[in-house]
Amino acid sequence: MSLTRREQFDRSQRLRGFVLAGASTAAVVGLIVWGVPQLEGWDRVRRTFFDRDAFAEAFPKVLRAFVLDLKIFLVCAPLIVVWGLAIALARSVRSPVLFPLRLGATLYVDIVRGVPILLWLFLIGFGGAGLINKRQVGIGPIQIDTLLFLGGLALVIVYAAYVAEVFRAGIESVHESQRSAARSLALSTWQTNRHVVLPQAVRRVVPPLMNDFISLQKDVALVSVLGPAEALRRADVLQDRLFNFTPFVVAAVLFLCVSIPLTRTADYLLAKERRAMSGTAVR
Repeated sequence: MSLTRREQFDRSQRLRGFVLAGASTAAVVGLIVWGVPQLEGWDRVRRTFFDRDAFAEAFPKVLRAFVLDLKIFLVCAPLIVVWGLAIALARSVRSPVLFPLRLGATLYVDIVRGVPILLWLFLIGFGGAGLINKRQVGIGPIQIDTLLFLGGLALVIVYAAYVAEVFRAGIESVHESQRSAARSLALSTWQTNRHVVLPQAVRRVVPPLMNDFISLQKDVALVSVLGPAEALRRADVLQDRLFNFTPFVVAAVLFLCVSIPLTRTADYLLAKERRAMSGTAVR
């Protein structure tokens, strides 16, 4: 099938843009690769942060510790979604009888978001450890370090407040006519939220939720302030032993290996939602 002139023009413009983007990127990267080593202190920085032997020694040890970061993330993420959605629903109730529930949820969000996450880790981690007064907690054979548990709990508490606001924005974005239509079909408030409001709200907030989880994946490293030997803590120990900052670069590379795919996924979901909202077909 022959292309129209408009299609040929669009294709040529895309090709031209691709070529220009590639050329400019190559020029910038080449300038950086050539220019940075010319700086006076580059040799010292290279030995301190990019030492090949230190990288080879630190990588397997930091990688093993990074597995703990992934476990914390995979456990905390679904708990944050569930708790954040519950808070968002509590903030969205309209019955006067349930006003105390709405007030409590509002105060929770305001207080939690008003305090830095690092401070919450100290308060919940060390304060909770004093209350529990045991080195491990759990049920039966499932036992985990108390400080690790409290660090994960702090992440869930803090991030749920932010996720709740994302969910609430999605809930309030559903037009009131949707609720009116549900009431005309004799649906209860719970049925309206479950079958009408939430499916639309959740679909709209998936991209911003992904951004929150990207931040969570990085902030998991803050649990190290309580003592668990995750990637950042292990890199710090190796740095003290090797007298070199290369282990921190190793930890950064490992975090990037997870955060970059998550970022690209968030961009894809956002573009997909934008195309769906505009009514164009998703390719």
